[in-house]
Amino acid sequence: MSARFLLLTSIVMLAACSHRVQVEAKEPITINLNVKVDHEIRVKVDKELDAIFSEDSDLF
Repeated sequence: MSARFLLLTSIVMLAACSHRVQVEAKEPITINLNVKVDHEIRVKVDKELDAIFSEDSDLF
């Protein structure tokens, strides 16, 4: 009986002493991306619309 109690107690003690590792940065990591993409897209769309609505095309 005492061997079982000793085994059970040692298992509980080992489970309670499990290690915990936390990895955290000292300061939060920020990524600042200032990208201007819509200007190029607008220019391409404007050129395509000018080609579609030009007087030479018989759209209207």
